[in-house]
Amino acid sequence: MITSLPKGFLLLEDGTLFSGRLVGPTAPSVAEVVFTTNMSGYQEVFTDPSYRGQIVVMTAPQIGNYGVNTEDPESAQPQVAGVVCRELSPTYSNWRATGSLREWLEAGNVPALTEVDTRRLTKHLRSLGVMRGVIAAGETPTREALAALDACPSMEGLDLATVVSTREPYPFGHSEAPYHVVAFDYGIKRNILRLFDAHGIRVTVVPSETTADAVLAMNPDGVFLSNGPGDPAAVTYAPPTIRALAEQKLPIFGICLGHQLLGLTFGGHTVKMPYGHRGGNQPVKDLETGKVLITSQNHGFAVAGSPEGVDGAPELAVTHINLNDQTVEGLKHRSLPIFGVQYHPEAAPGPHDAVPLFDQFLSALRNRRG
Repeated sequence: MITSLPKGFLLLEDGTLFSGRLVGPTAPSVAEVVFTTNMSGYQEVFTDPSYRGQIVVMTAPQIGNYGVNTEDPESAQPQVAGVVCRELSPTYSNWRATGSLREWLEAGNVPALTEVDTRRLTKHLRSLGVMRGVIAAGETPTREALAALDACPSMEGLDLATVVSTREPYPFGHSEAPYHVVAFDYGIKRNILRLFDAHGIRVTVVPSETTADAVLAMNPDGVFLSNGPGDPAAVTYAPPTIRALAEQKLPIFGICLGHQLLGLTFGGHTVKMPYGHRGGNQPVKDLETGKVLITSQNHGFAVAGSPEGVDGAPELAVTHINLNDQTVEGLKHRSLPIFGVQYHPEAAPGPHDAVPLFDQFLSALRNRRG
């Protein structure tokens, strides 16, 4: 433990206080407080745009022991509003490491509260649901910290996809790849792009608010809807665009937020979950094959439905369910080449059970070509 660090705290909106030691900026940092059960992959977690606007509690007892590197980030910078952990390792050792996690967080201006009873904190969030919180310096909340927490917006109704999206289109992959996909960036992870490239697909990544006409002008073989942060119901501009592209019978594949937007496009609705699914060990059942996949997940909203179907969306069939709580984890259109999954087949971090979904999308691209 790093006992020379100044004292700090996490205050939840229900008044519960957790004490610790603070690394990084001392000004109050407010956000929704969530937890992830990933045992490793902390750098991928902290750079995942789906965590934008959240303070992340790591349930693993120690983080930072293998340092950080330049290859693992899922975006160009840390996306989290703060980190809470039991122990932030003062040393690191790994042949790929280029620096320490502590220095990396400080350079990214991300506060990290260490020496926290994360077991008690996680059980609290599981019992009462995720809630807003503030990380700040000191032993007791100051007036400044209380004011910041009071002003923190709820995640419900918050469009963060527009905030994290690219401002300009850009290409990814080999220019001579046989298939071309346009990817809407609602907070896209780099490993998704790497896997498209590995499957012989070149990608044009476009801003979240790109119009259907602009996409069709690029003459793609298919469309991808990326993961991203915030409330899917607040991304009101997306469903009309997705509907217009679906009418052209383009293959469409959605992951996480993209999956939720597909549900909304065809008449469904989304619900805020008590504490969401975040981690690399979520069991998901494929209803067609009966096979169970262990998946990586990061979401706080879900498409409302059951194994029998998506509520309000008769054109959609449910393909996967979560075995822990029976929530919808996958869907497909009953007649069009459109499907989505709530979990992350690209992992980073997490298991690779679901990578074959990229093959499924590639098959849809081939079938369109005839």
